[in-house]
Amino acid sequence: MSQRLSHLLGTENLSREQIAFILDQAKPFQEFQRHPLKKLATLRGKTVAIAFFESSTRTRISFTTAAARLGADTMALQAETSSLKKGESLIDTVRTLEAMRPDGIVIRHASSGAPEFVAQRLEIPVLNAGDGTHEHPTQALLDALTIRDRKGKLEDWNITILGDILHSRVARSNIHLLTKFGVKITLCGPAMWVPRELERLAPNVRVSHRVEESLDGADVVMVLRVQTERIHEPSLAPDEYIAGYQLSPARLRLARPDALVLHPGPIVRGLEIDSAVADGPQSGVLEQVTNGLAIRMALLYHLIGGAAADAPHPAKDRLNASD
Repeated sequence: MSQRLSHLLGTENLSREQIAFILDQAKPFQEFQRHPLKKLATLRGKTVAIAFFESSTRTRISFTTAAARLGADTMALQAETSSLKKGESLIDTVRTLEAMRPDGIVIRHASSGAPEFVAQRLEIPVLNAGDGTHEHPTQALLDALTIRDRKGKLEDWNITILGDILHSRVARSNIHLLTKFGVKITLCGPAMWVPRELERLAPNVRVSHRVEESLDGADVVMVLRVQTERIHEPSLAPDEYIAGYQLSPARLRLARPDALVLHPGPIVRGLEIDSAVADGPQSGVLEQVTNGLAIRMALLYHLIGGAAADAPHPAKDRLNASD
């Protein structure tokens, strides 16, 4: 890797080489999940602050588990129990955490740009676990790992992203990441959620408001979670969304026969995706969860562990020792 990462704030500024390095480093951690003793001492003595100023279950648990399996301690902060409820500013809260001497901070915040704001003011690595409608870089990295595992490569696929693109940090991170590998992306959803301006986010991005057209020839279909408060807007009732954009078995057949289906979760079954698709053989949803743990272990290891890019991989050493 030509340039070591100090933080992980998004995928937009990652190079193709850096992305490939992270994915490669995650592979041994994937295999390590099948090991009977899922515990390393790699980050023993280190502490990771898990600062979630926005509700989360999957991402928070995944980062906490990743830190624990590397041997690190964690200190957790959640918005509903924090001093933010009493009016404390973000930077004062984060500086209080820093005073407890963590070795890195994982942050989720409802405001776009919050992790970068924090990274500019702290001397420790900052990992963005989702900021507003801006980015969710670890989700895009785990999606990329899932695509590469299932399809054999990451380059040159036709990928359809279906749903509320406008408000989706998952969509933005995936667009920035995947287009670096020559992927062609079709964004599809209701016109109010998929404006034409989104075609300017990256090369090889097009917008379609017709689901049948967008799925034709797709190698990967990425279904986004639909926020229930938005689906009840006067201009779009749930049954209208289902009729127009739900990924059903019939619609999936418009894609390539071996098309991979992804969903960042949590899934609203019967709304954005049919259960037969979510649980079907083309679904990679559970693999995404496992791969998220591997990606986050790889990032914590390199950002907080400080290992050189060519250092022996701790999971490989453990796996080789047990052979």
